[in-house]
Amino acid sequence: QVQLVESGGGLVQTGGSLRLACAASGRTSSVYFMGWFRQAPGKEREFVAAVMWRDPITYYEDSVKDRFTISRDNATNTVYLQMNSLTPEDTATYYCAAGRYWTNYRSAREYDYWGRGTQVTVSS
Repeated sequence: QVQLVESGGGLVQTGGSLRLACAASGRTSSVYFMGWFRQAPGKEREFVAAVMWRDPITYYEDSVKDRFTISRDNATNTVYLQMNSLTPEDTATYYCAAGRYWTNYRSAREYDYWGRGTQVTVSS
């Protein structure tokens, strides 16, 4: 079992920045990759970014590429999502997730553990 707790969400103006953090605990040795997803009201949960835990290779959804940066700190079992140049389209609940196997990092169903989410609201 792996527990994930997100933090760092909040309300920002268009063009602002936020840094989300996801602290992992429990059987963290089983984690192979971690990702961030987001879900806006009335929309499906969508992939945002992912990082391999052992080799820090990163992946991004096209809509956030060059604006968001995912990183991980092995010493603290924490993954971060730095979000810059935020727009109202980024408003959503952001979820941290961890997977035990490498398959399709863009698919939510491939992740085994999920946090409760943190709300990000970007006002215009």
